[in-house]
Amino acid sequence: MSIKLLRPLLLLWFAGMGLRFTVLAVPPVIPLIHRDLHLNETGIALLGSLPPLLFAVAAVPGSLLIARWGATRTLLIGLLLAAAGSAARGFAFDAPSLYAATIAMSAGVAVMQPSFPPLVRAWVPSRIGFATAVYTNGLLLGETLPVAFTLAFVLPALGGSWRLSLVFWALPVLAAALCLVLWAPARPIRAPGAPRRRWWPDWKSGLVWRFAIMFGGTNTLYFATNTFLPDYLDAVGRGAWIGPALTALNFGQLPASFIILVFAERLVRNRYAYLGAGLLMAASIAGMLLMPGGWVVWWAGVAGFACAAVLVLLLALPALLVPPDDVHRLTAGIFTLSYSTAVAMPVIAGAIWDATGNPAFAFLPAVAGALAIVAFAPTLPVGTRKA
Repeated sequence: MSIKLLRPLLLLWFAGMGLRFTVLAVPPVIPLIHRDLHLNETGIALLGSLPPLLFAVAAVPGSLLIARWGATRTLLIGLLLAAAGSAARGFAFDAPSLYAATIAMSAGVAVMQPSFPPLVRAWVPSRIGFATAVYTNGLLLGETLPVAFTLAFVLPALGGSWRLSLVFWALPVLAAALCLVLWAPARPIRAPGAPRRRWWPDWKSGLVWRFAIMFGGTNTLYFATNTFLPDYLDAVGRGAWIGPALTALNFGQLPASFIILVFAERLVRNRYAYLGAGLLMAASIAGMLLMPGGWVVWWAGVAGFACAAVLVLLLALPALLVPPDDVHRLTAGIFTLSYSTAVAMPVIAGAIWDATGNPAFAFLPAVAGALAIVAFAPTLPVGTRKA
């Protein structure tokens, strides 16, 4: 692989980690935040729901920034805002100041997300599937590393301070911004008199809704499992498997990203890859709910694997299917709709559990999401590409 290709791939990978470092830095220290800021459970729930809410609300403004200033500058703005917001949480003195800093951090991540597909298209046009798998691998590592290392290494090294921990996880995001300033490929110069880029998503486009439903299915399974699997296992007398199952769910995403790195260009254009991942998602729900004992750990890992596979493959498609100046619009529309699902579906799932008294029924929205992926996979226009 040439240095010319390696540099943008490394930038995408490092910035991809910046999409999640600051978000996943919070869960390990929630008990400490809970104690120091005297938050009740509703306050903790609000803290956890703010990021996906902002991912939905701020995706279209991110598209506007890309249209006006370009994807590279938008990514830089997002990285700086995410780092500043994360560090500011470390100085929060009460719940409102913590929420305000979290909103700023989440808005930074939200405007970053639509910038990646157009950057992949611009920087690595000959390897779109592979480059998407690279930055998504960074994203998944950004989800895993704070969870894995905060309690074991970061907090002990920082004297047990959750505040310094949040500042610590902002530093690699700031470093990614610096690398982008130093080594980002030059932006193409737009011809004088060229029409201004459009930024508002085409909400009437079937492609937007089809992708959003499939992304939403992935989000629903991932968030529903993280949210309800612990309570479900506790309710059915299998509480000893909660920790291993959640670990398997999140670490199970990594093998999928590495496999797709190798086979990305082949899989991203293969409808059977999406269909197979959707069937795996449905099977994982059945396995977690129906199989006894430690099988829940295996099937939670399968769920994480399948969710990551769908995520990587779908993220590659906007850059393959629409003209370069429309990639950010399509992506922003998808994120707005699909992250709205991530906010709404756990609430719906909890309401179903409360209404029926059956904990397994909380996974019905996740089943619907998996079946939606199976239903829409054969209709994906993966064999076409717009110049």
